[in-house]
Amino acid sequence: MFLTNLCLKNYRNYKSAELQFENKVNIILGENAQGKTNVMEAIYVLAMAKSHRTSNDKDLIRWEEEYAKIEGRASKRKGPLSLELIISKKGKKARSNHIEQSKLSQYVGNINVVMFAPEDLNLVKGSPQTRRRFIDMEIGQVSPVYIHDLSQYQKILQQRNHYLKLLQSKQHHDETMLEVLTDQFIQLAAKITLKRYQFLDLLQKWAEPIHYEISRGLETLQIKYRPSVNVSEDGELSRIIEAYNEKFASIKSREIERGITLVGPHRDDLAFDVNGKDVQTFGSQGQQRTTALSLKLAEIELIFSEIGDYPILLLDDVLSELDDFRQTHLLNTIQGKVQTFVTTTSIDGIEHEVIKEADIYKVVSGQIAKI
Repeated sequence: MFLTNLCLKNYRNYKSAELQFENKVNIILGENAQGKTNVMEAIYVLAMAKSHRTSNDKDLIRWEEEYAKIEGRASKRKGPLSLELIISKKGKKARSNHIEQSKLSQYVGNINVVMFAPEDLNLVKGSPQTRRRFIDMEIGQVSPVYIHDLSQYQKILQQRNHYLKLLQSKQHHDETMLEVLTDQFIQLAAKITLKRYQFLDLLQKWAEPIHYEISRGLETLQIKYRPSVNVSEDGELSRIIEAYNEKFASIKSREIERGITLVGPHRDDLAFDVNGKDVQTFGSQGQQRTTALSLKLAEIELIFSEIGDYPILLLDDVLSELDDFRQTHLLNTIQGKVQTFVTTTSIDGIEHEVIKEADIYKVVSGQIAKI
């Protein structure tokens, strides 16, 4: 799949912009704080209906405007596709091929993107929340059901935490409602846990040989899921539900005492081992970066294997963060295969055929044009 058109209205520092793209590498060139990343973010938001930079949608609306609009047209294996997303202070409206989507979970996945930004290099050594967000966003692209389950889970988690606080402060004494919420919570938590295991199995399959190649055959990568409840990765849904039931029964009084939900997918984590050692603790910066790059390249292949179309790759200011060998490996991988958008302040010093053949767009103060 590839993006052929992008139109922005009142988006970040763009009053309006209309762009056409080819199925190749498209370089967005400009100094810092001119709006390069805003274009990249707009493509991401068009695909995911949320930003990778902020959780507050109002940040996406141009100063003193009422709404922002992103429109895009894409070419897919199954035919052309038009998408529209309107972001206002009241919420979001999404259209796919001019038909309004009643749920954003039905909209996400129309086009697939893989974002690789400098903060992704912190995927290995960053917080568990960063890794959870990574896995949730990637599963969501290939499984709309997962987005729905995750959204329901977060609502139940909020309600459960609220009720635990009431029990903690003795404003309520009846635990029947807690049992109802716990049962609903467990059903969703188990489904999310199982789906994460299944997804990470696939990611492992693609990431291991990629990492082996980037490390010149010296390193073997292993991805491990670290759930907050002791469940086996080959467990069935019923066994995961059983494990959650046992765990919640054993920590009930502690949860009431603390006034918070102590286990569940919102507290899970990932670990990455290279040659049997935890990269987060024992890995060099180079090994951590190789792991992050391997995961991103594995995502591209995983999405293709699941949907039959390559995703759009967004490289936001990341080429300058990679050494020559990793940079070359990345560019060799995408050459002639994946539509790619690259933001950078300069392409000087990048001697690669992909860059020489790329279309270049220049950004100055929220104005963008092909050069």
